[in-house]
Amino acid sequence: MRDTVTVTGMVIKSAPSGEYDKRLVILTRERGKITAFARGARRPGNALMAPGRPFAFGTFRLFEGRDAYTLHSAEITNYFDEIAMDMEAACYGSYFLEIAGYYSRENVEATDMLKLIYQSLRALLKPSIPNPLIRRVYELKVMVINGEYTENPTRPVCDSAVYTWQYVVTSPIESLYQFTVTDQVLREFGVCVEDNMNRYIDRTFKSLDILESMGTLD
Repeated sequence: MRDTVTVTGMVIKSAPSGEYDKRLVILTRERGKITAFARGARRPGNALMAPGRPFAFGTFRLFEGRDAYTLHSAEITNYFDEIAMDMEAACYGSYFLEIAGYYSRENVEATDMLKLIYQSLRALLKPSIPNPLIRRVYELKVMVINGEYTENPTRPVCDSAVYTWQYVVTSPIESLYQFTVTDQVLREFGVCVEDNMNRYIDRTFKSLDILESMGTLD
C-alpha cells in the first residue's frame, strides 16, 4: 500500500494531462512546491474536478510517488470564486501565483509564502484597496521573504513612499493590507519596487503581460 501524506496548500497551477487527468502544482506549507496528478479530474462530476483548479486552498491528501504525488482527496476551505469571476482580479491573482511558483522550491517549507498569497487574494476582494497597490505590496513582500530586497527605497522618494516601503518590509503579513496611499505615493513606491524586481528577478510573467494589455497597471 502506498504511503499517504496530508498537506495544507493552494493550487498555483493546473494543466491537462492525458485524456482525463490534470497535472497540478500545489504550494504547500509543509513541503513547499509539489507536483500532483489528479486522475480523472477532467471528467464531468469527478470529485477532483473542483479541487484541481487554481486558487483552491485547503487540505490535500496525496499518495506519495517517486517523482510526483497523486491526489486522493481534498477538503477545500476557499476556492476564491469571486476572483475567478472578475477578469482583472483573476489576472492579478494569477500573477501572484506565477511569482509564488518562481520563488518556491520543493521540500522547502512555505508557510510565509502561502500566508502571503492567501492574504493578498483576500485583499483583491476589498474594493477599498486598489489592485495596483496590492500588487506592489505583494511583490515587495515576496522579495523580503526570500531575502532579495533593499532596506530602503532604491531612489529618492517622498517621505510617505519611504514609510510605505519600510512598513511593508517590517510588518507581519496579516497587517499588510490595512492602508492605502495617494496616487503620487503609489507611483513613487511602485517605481522602487520595480527597480527591485528588475534587479532580482530574471524573467517575465504572462499574467503581467495580460494586465498590461488591459491597461490596468499603475
